Amino acid sequence: PESSLARAAMTTTSDARASASANDPLMVRAARKEKVERAPAWMMRQAGRYMKEYRDLAVKHPSFRERSETTDLICEITLQPFRAFKPDGVILFSDILTPFPAFGIDFEIDDYKGPMLEKTIRSAEDLKMLHEVDLSKVEFVADSLKILRQEVGDEAAVLGFVGAPWTLCTYIVEGQSTSTYKTIKSMCFNNPEVLHKLLSAVADALAVYVGFQIDAGAQVIQVFDSWGGQLPPHMWEEWSKPYIERVVRKVNQTHPGVPITMYANGSGGLLERMATLPVDTIGLDWTIDMEDGRRRVGDKSVQGNVDPVVLFAGEDAIEKAVRDVCRKAGPTGHILNLGHGVLVGTPEESVKHFFDVSKTITY
Repeated sequence: PESSLARAAMTTTSDARASASANDPLMVRAARKEKVERAPAWMMRQAGRYMKEYRDLAVKHPSFRERSETTDLICEITLQPFRAFKPDGVILFSDILTPFPAFGIDFEIDDYKGPMLEKTIRSAEDLKMLHEVDLSKVEFVADSLKILRQEVGDEAAVLGFVGAPWTLCTYIVEGQSTSTYKTIKSMCFNNPEVLHKLLSAVADALAVYVGFQIDAGAQVIQVFDSWGGQLPPHMWEEWSKPYIERVVRKVNQTHPGVPITMYANGSGGLLERMATLPVDTIGLDWTIDMEDGRRRVGDKSVQGNVDPVVLFAGEDAIEKAVRDVCRKAGPTGHILNLGHGVLVGTPEESVKHFFDVSKTITY
């Protein structure tokens, strides 16, 4: 029989674990489906052009690369919505393309055309451009995360993020934003071997980059498969999912216990497939009913999914939308968010109202 000493030791260990967990930010606990007093809330793109403070700063620093690659500016921009609205999550102001130079890929961001890559990867020869991850090229990311953890303290979770391998490869192959994805989709059929090698290399580099963010202080990681929803489900299964899984499994091995959220815009046709990934939380876009989404992702936590346009509709509409989503999501494993990023032109008082309402819905 178990000795009373062993029982006491086990109780002490589980008590210590429970108390450590109780000190974790609300968002971390919700992602793990622990009991929470309310749904934690944050917004994708919560730092950015809808805020006057950001627009004023952008006048002084017109280059997006400068704003997203200079430690002081990253921290200032990241903290603007935190100071204004007190969300439960503070996401690093950065870009999914930010780690490219660390992998051997240069890019520019044009104010009108978006990301532009001088060199693309479309052949076995082009793959030689890639090199081992050089984290010194993204030192500002680690420096910023360390400062943000100090600034935010226990008041919110600090989030890091990456683009999914498929989404990043759309830029690497196409060389710019696209609405049709003709070149990369054609590669799936005409040059699958090179594309698989490229996706594998990008996935391995991303796993290193995610670990780097966690080591610097990120408490939750979000993976954005922004263009995964452009693939038919059977193609997503082959060309996106295995590489997201490759990143997540590596991170789960090196940094166990850090919650990972998977978000893909336009993913209504992919939810059951997304739910088989070894992530903690599935982000739902606004085109999915929260009740349906909850059912379709099984035992995963969910994030979302208020329609961002509701923020243009006045306080009553915002309150109704927030309460509806929270009711359908239920009291455990829900992180309140929009179903997409905050839209340019969104009234700041509407964003504030969203967060104010969220804090009144307690369990």
